[in-house]
Amino acid sequence: MRVSVHYPLDAGRLLLRSDENWERDLAPTRADAKRGRFEFELDDGAPFRYFKPILADRASRQWARGENFLALRERRGRLDVYPHFAEDSSCHVCTAFEVPSSYAERGYDARVFLPPGYDENSLQRFPVLYMQDGQNLFFRDEAAHGKHWRVAETLALLERMCLVRQVIVVGVYPKERAREYTAPGYEDYARFLARELKPYVDTNYRTLSAAADTAVMGSSLGGVVSFYAGWQYPNVFGQVGALSATFGYQDDLLARVLAEKRRALRVYLDSGWPKDNYEITRGMAAALRSRGFHEGRDLLYLAYPEAKHEEDAWATRLHVPFQFFFRS
Repeated sequence: MRVSVHYPLDAGRLLLRSDENWERDLAPTRADAKRGRFEFELDDGAPFRYFKPILADRASRQWARGENFLALRERRGRLDVYPHFAEDSSCHVCTAFEVPSSYAERGYDARVFLPPGYDENSLQRFPVLYMQDGQNLFFRDEAAHGKHWRVAETLALLERMCLVRQVIVVGVYPKERAREYTAPGYEDYARFLARELKPYVDTNYRTLSAAADTAVMGSSLGGVVSFYAGWQYPNVFGQVGALSATFGYQDDLLARVLAEKRRALRVYLDSGWPKDNYEITRGMAAALRSRGFHEGRDLLYLAYPEAKHEEDAWATRLHVPFQFFFRS
């Protein structure tokens, strides 16, 4: 099991300890301190190993923050990890700010979630998820009916499980939701996402900017506009999540999927049952399959019995699209 630890080391040594023997230091087999890359071998025949990087000097050992990392013997290639060692007191869900737009009378407010350790380990770049209805993502006191998606809590849990890559989440606040999330208003809104917001985020944060590392997601009408943004700009948004999407209410997306050239996208669709846009979501999944999308590879469709059309239901299953998009 090959592990590459990436860290901007200024002093001391970077070592590893594992659950084979938590008291024994493992030295890197290869070290490039200038590039901040340290390679280790965990090759004792075990099917998996938990491990943790350590900063060491003559007087002390400092363990990396957070949960232990997980290495799997059957994993192809090396495992890249980006630890941080100091207590992270920086803002993870930063204050909402306005991004100017030439497609609206005034700009849109957005809030950015930064993973723990973002400021300390400057070597890491991150995939980005753009989410609609930013007011419902992070805080109960600004969410509709006091219910929110618990985005930060879900990501923290998945990170503890070593299931997903760390990700930057950008929550966008609507101004005129019904207009911006349906045709024809979603045309200008999607232009803002693709041509103004994403370049702003890529310029100001350490992102992985390729379409394959960029997802857009929402629920209900937010799922509609997210699907539209991905279908219209597949070279910008390579992954699309539409939870309980209200397809067909005021859009032509189903007809476009059936008539237009297949897009290079990975799509997550779901709904509750009964109601909750169950039938039209199944129809959209069937349309995508008819255009060559393959279940489990570039399409994941799920239905949740008795799940309601509300934030609590979406929060409960949010981990599923996160795993589909950002599996480590």
